[in-house]
Amino acid sequence: MKFGLRIASSLYPEWQHYYLDYKGLKKFLKKRTDDGRDWTDVDECEFIREIETELDKVAGFQDQKAKELARRIRNAEHTVLRLTADPNLLVDDEVDDFEAQQSKFMVPGGSDDGSDDDDDDDDSDDGSVDAVEEKFRALEEDVAILVADVHDLALFTKLNYTGFIKIIKKHDKQTGWDLKPSFSQDFLDKTPFHTYNYDSIIVKLSKLYDLVRTRGHPVAGDSGAGGSQNAFVRQTTKYWVHQDNIVQLKLNILKHLPVLVFDSEKDFDPSDAAITSIYFDNDDLELYLGRLEKTEGAEAIRMRWYGGMDTKQIFVERKTHREDWTGEKSVKERFVIKEGELNNFLHGRMTMDDQLDAAAKAKGKDLKDVEKVKRLANEIQYAIQTRKLRPVMRSFYNRTAFQLPGDARVRISLDTELTMVREDDFDGHDRTNGNWRRTDIGINPPFDQIAKEDSTAFPYAVLEVKLQTQMGQEPPEWVRDLVASHLVEAIPKFSKFIHGCATLLPERVALIPFWLPQMDIDIRKESRHGKVDIHRPHTNSSAAGSSNTSPITDSPQTLESEHIYHEPVSDGEQSDEEVYTKLVTAADEARRLDLPEGSQLEHNQARLFRENKLREEAEARFANPEAESSSSIPNSSDAPVHPYKSTEDRERAFHVDPLAGSRQFDTKYSSMLDTLGLSKLFHTKQQREEAEARGENDEEVEPEPEMVRFSAPAGKKISVPVRIEPKVIFANERTFLKWLHFAVLLATIATGLLNFVSMKDTAGVYSAFAFTICALVAVAYSAGVFLYRALSLRKRLDARYHDPYGPTMLGVLVLFAVGTNFVLRLREF
Repeated sequence: MKFGLRIASSLYPEWQHYYLDYKGLKKFLKKRTDDGRDWTDVDECEFIREIETELDKVAGFQDQKAKELARRIRNAEHTVLRLTADPNLLVDDEVDDFEAQQSKFMVPGGSDDGSDDDDDDDDSDDGSVDAVEEKFRALEEDVAILVADVHDLALFTKLNYTGFIKIIKKHDKQTGWDLKPSFSQDFLDKTPFHTYNYDSIIVKLSKLYDLVRTRGHPVAGDSGAGGSQNAFVRQTTKYWVHQDNIVQLKLNILKHLPVLVFDSEKDFDPSDAAITSIYFDNDDLELYLGRLEKTEGAEAIRMRWYGGMDTKQIFVERKTHREDWTGEKSVKERFVIKEGELNNFLHGRMTMDDQLDAAAKAKGKDLKDVEKVKRLANEIQYAIQTRKLRPVMRSFYNRTAFQLPGDARVRISLDTELTMVREDDFDGHDRTNGNWRRTDIGINPPFDQIAKEDSTAFPYAVLEVKLQTQMGQEPPEWVRDLVASHLVEAIPKFSKFIHGCATLLPERVALIPFWLPQMDIDIRKESRHGKVDIHRPHTNSSAAGSSNTSPITDSPQTLESEHIYHEPVSDGEQSDEEVYTKLVTAADEARRLDLPEGSQLEHNQARLFRENKLREEAEARFANPEAESSSSIPNSSDAPVHPYKSTEDRERAFHVDPLAGSRQFDTKYSSMLDTLGLSKLFHTKQQREEAEARGENDEEVEPEPEMVRFSAPAGKKISVPVRIEPKVIFANERTFLKWLHFAVLLATIATGLLNFVSMKDTAGVYSAFAFTICALVAVAYSAGVFLYRALSLRKRLDARYHDPYGPTMLGVLVLFAVGTNFVLRLREF
């Protein structure tokens, strides 16, 4: 879709005059460059003047609207607090205002002297309660409108920023003047509307939403408490969230969970959300490999602090991975140390025994708990000394946590602005200057003050959903809707430590994680108009308006029946034997198009025919590339004859092990494209950026989808390798032996009949023949199923391991054999 049509279809109608005049700027460029006319200094000055005018208009409206939203949130919160403090106060004020207005039209000395005052007093309590409830319902509607306004304002920012970038690229392409290099510094930095932080508004909106939902009595509790976990099973899953979906995701979550704030009396400060971790490892990256390969007992040791660089409390943490078959759980342990003592602790010049004893005595902690923490501190110190661990990588991010205070049954955290920074000295450059961390950066990414190769920014936000549910209990419905929506992409085993080492230290990394070769895949998915869409309440008030950006309301036609919720577990939690393979199935295209029931079947058949046709054409393209016209593949005349004669050879050529070395991946994939003559169809991210800089790409048209290099399940963009536990292989063998035991019993019956009945006994011979057939079929079936499952497990295929037909057929055969014996014996009487 062209961007002009995109912005026209996505804007909020009531704000349409404040959006970037993208079409007007396009017409300006076209008018001044038609008929080969040269672009002059006058044209450039006029264009810059138009850009500045549009920037001031957009930035001014956003600033005004943000202040208005903050004021409306403040007024609504004040109303809730007044209603909570004295429910009659607000109602009586409204009645007094109404009577004051009516008194202007009353005749003096009239009959309205209050002769029915007693009756009015009797009904005043019920009336007040109903009026207060009605006021809260009106506030709920106001809050829903506020949520929609915040969502539309975030979309306003995104659309306008994208529009400015595209019109500048079009300017450079059509005029030959380079305005893009200086645009950010000379224009955007002066009016940085695109860097507006919505976290402050979202925190205030979350507090207001919680107040209105609980009628002014929010859940109280210790924000730092996690609740009892003895009777619960904890599950954690990680997801990637595209930058375009962050605000909408936060607005969806705050409808059900408030933003977790440790000090509700303190105003929001961006530094409160900052979290920084320093990960330790040695020259061989031993801890990295252990965490990547999920070896039993693999550890991760890090130093973490919350807030800015002036924080004095540092948490020393150790995460230990345990395989599920051991019967133990992966754990995360930590203790607190002062920042000034950390260097001495890491170099073995001091222990934590005295400090922990003093802290325990001051707080009155149990001696057993103190001994555990002291043992943990000594073990970490011993590991650092013996394994020669030192700072390797830093991860920084801003975290927004959603949780009821003191209730950890549902906890959701969203990490944004994730940035990894090198802390090592592997290349001979001491970045920490002998300290335990570098001090030349703080909490303001993207850390331009350091070398570009020393840091990398992660392109997505990371969502983490932690659930504590009783055995057999389903997660909340809204959580299932959220993780099955288009807003997230599940990456169950994602690790900031692993990703940072793999991207910052490619020359030292022997293995890479499965998601790294897929980082250039666009994880955005088409919205299916489910319950996660932001919509405005149906109201006649002028404040509500109507928006075509989010017109879908919650209805029974949501897609909750189209998927089965699977909550995979991530590293450091209950178990690791399950890996996310399939979150939701592809939505029925006919249902999404709202076709009549009579035409849904025909549409589905047409869709299947279209998909099969495209698949056949793709197979034919690889099987016989010479038969393809030059228009389908650029420069196809230069392409060599396809070297792969069979499907197996082709699949083997396209198979890339996600745990292979990064250099091996790049080399193998590049050589494969060169062999196929398709190297010009695929470009690396750097090559695409260089092409855009040269103006070879048309920024007006969305890029065509690239060929899928990895096979992801339906409803997903990132493929996840299947993790095979030893117990799965043993289960396959155990099932085979059970079926073989069944076949041996049938064979024993058949052998007995053949050996102990007379050959003249026709019924006995026929029965023996029937049982022999059943035994042979059972042996063949059990062996075939065992081999199929064993090969599928070995190749880690997404195969169907459940067989609903085989056991039924064997049961029918046995029933036939027994029936045959019964009928033949019955005939002899």
